[in-house]
Formats: sequence, C-alpha cells, structure tokens
Amino acid sequence: MDKTNANKKSGKVLVQGAIQPDAIANSIAKHSTKTSIGAHDIFLGQVRSDVSGSSQVSSIEFSVYEEMAEEQFHTIREAAFKKFEIICMHIYHSIGTVNAGEICLFVFVSARHRQQAFEACRWIVEEIKAKVPVFGKEIYHDNTHSWKVNQ
Repeated sequence: MDKTNANKKSGKVLVQGAIQPDAIANSIAKHSTKTSIGAHDIFLGQVRSDVSGSSQVSSIEFSVYEEMAEEQFHTIREAAFKKFEIICMHIYHSIGTVNAGEICLFVFVSARHRQQAFEACRWIVEEIKAKVPVFGKEIYHDNTHSWKVNQ
C-alpha cells in the first residue's frame, strides 16, 4: 500500500495457506522502481516445530473472523501511516494450515530512511499480535492439537 493510497482500503491481507517465498521475492522486486525509498524492513513469521510434552508441532491451523480481522489490519495500516514516515507497506497473514518451517506472516515496510522502516515494522507486528483476531491451533505429529497462546 503506497502512502498516496493510504486512505483507501487496500486489498485483502489474509491468504490461504503458507506465504510462498516467490511471492515475497516478487513483492521486494516490485519496489526497485520506487526511487524515493531508501530502506525496507521485513518481518517474516515462521511456524516453529515446538515440542509440548511428548508431542511435536507439525503445523498450525489458523482461523479467523475474516471481516473483523481485515478491518483491524486496515486500522493498523492507517495508524502506521499517521505515526511513522513510511512510504509503502504490505501485510499478509495466513489462514488455514501452515506447516512447520513455512511462512505465516509477512510484513514489508518501506521508508526514506532505515530508522523509520525499523520502528514502523516492529510496531506493526506488535499491533497485529495484540489486536487482530487470528487464532492458531497447533497440530502435533500424533494428530492431537491444542490452541496456541499468542506470544
């Protein structure tokens, strides 16, 4: 989302399944023509293969109330453009099943200078974790599951 379009609602944030590496690379590549940008900061959230008791996580199944989540993502975007001197931002979050080792959250922030990009990206990720109603159910190798605590 470019700053010039900050007041418009942007495209959907929620994507089915893992966020593919080629989608991340393509997003980065598209910014080479935006010569007012001097810095990018990227956060990639990856599903860990944690162990709980004797069970190891094989995937996380993300569920969400889509309309509410998309609205909250939009609110976070709008606030970020007001709070930080950023030029462009993209946020994608997985829904459905994402296997251990795959990417489930992609936040990409562009600014004239690195400090603004760093600060904005961290703030956006923390806001997402605190405010967006996305729920993760950890699926273990033995086919049992438990709801993930957001950290």
